Amino acid sequence: MGGSLLTDTLGNGLKCIARQSPGATECCGLTFNSGSRDEVMDADHGLAHFVEHTIFKGTSRRSGSYVLNRMESVGGELNAFTTKEETTVYSLMPAGYFRRAARLIGELATESVFPERGLHLEREVVCDEIDSYLDSPAEAVYDLFDEMAFAGNPLAHNILGRKQTVMDFSGERCRRYLRERFTADNGVFFYLGPEDPQRVLREAEKAFAALPLKAVGDLRTAPQLCRPEVAVQDSGSHQAHTVMGVEIGGLHAPDRHVTALAVNILGGPGMNALLNLALRERNGLVYTVEASTALYSDCGLMTIYFGCDHQDLERCRRLVGRTLDGFASKALTERALAAYKRQYLGQLTLGLDNREQTALSAGRAILHGLQPPSFTLTAEKIASITPEQLRSAAENLAKSPLRTLSLS
Repeated sequence: MGGSLLTDTLGNGLKCIARQSPGATECCGLTFNSGSRDEVMDADHGLAHFVEHTIFKGTSRRSGSYVLNRMESVGGELNAFTTKEETTVYSLMPAGYFRRAARLIGELATESVFPERGLHLEREVVCDEIDSYLDSPAEAVYDLFDEMAFAGNPLAHNILGRKQTVMDFSGERCRRYLRERFTADNGVFFYLGPEDPQRVLREAEKAFAALPLKAVGDLRTAPQLCRPEVAVQDSGSHQAHTVMGVEIGGLHAPDRHVTALAVNILGGPGMNALLNLALRERNGLVYTVEASTALYSDCGLMTIYFGCDHQDLERCRRLVGRTLDGFASKALTERALAAYKRQYLGQLTLGLDNREQTALSAGRAILHGLQPPSFTLTAEKIASITPEQLRSAAENLAKSPLRTLSLS
């Protein structure tokens, strides 16, 4: 995506990335290095997500209705999300309203009051969200797989928390979370849009000047993945929803581009993905099969998901294993590899049109000390991959013991 790029650090220590890109929309926000894996106490499970839900309920100067309508009234969106390692508050809006959005987000991050009435209503909403996940085995199986793979580490527990903890969160606990976690040295401001980056940073200095300066200490411990395990849980589902996974390198792994290409060939969105050919096209055993990665600051997982009839579960598992072994058994020809590279880069090109995701990805990269996302640099990395490097990556996936969880 063209346009000038500026990365800098504000006077209070807040890191910033601003990319100028012509267009009718702009996106900006704050992302903080704090998520569900930082909830080390059982009583805090779900707190980051609950704060994300309730940060819009009003500030010391503005009512909740003012907050909700401030960007909506100009056709924009105000949103937030929580992951295992980040909490993000951002706005996507028509071009020309960056200043409005930045000041509102700055106020939310520093002055949200979490009124009891708002908390009471949102507790019910979050509990309903927990129930909705439990009612969707295709989603719940990922959380349960993490509980199995990361047992004993805070990465194991799900982002939503439990109903018991959610019902106990108070306004003071939420306000303390902001003071401890939404701090200048623990966050990144990101912007993508037509504004001049220098002007963007000048406005950011004003909008985020009130952020506390220092976060609490790093509470994270690197996980030790549990021994290989195969588990089947009864969920009453008409299908067996299954996740199979192996450990891979995290965000900083030097081979992450090779792994990304290997996983895309194995189970990416293309109908010609190896697992789709093996399980669906040739055998008609599944409607959906996909491989994906979850990359964290110090570790990662490659997971394969499929849903099948109960009687086909073992056959599908064997086919996954054979597909992995076959992928790793011999290097692709240069011609075949070139075709897979072209497909992968084409998929990435389509993603460039998603300005919102581009801005969010830039913020996350800077947060974790990575270079700003660049399609040109990524294309160079992919182009340099050799058949033997790809075969080695596939071999690492195939030889690692698969952990498997099925909800049947």
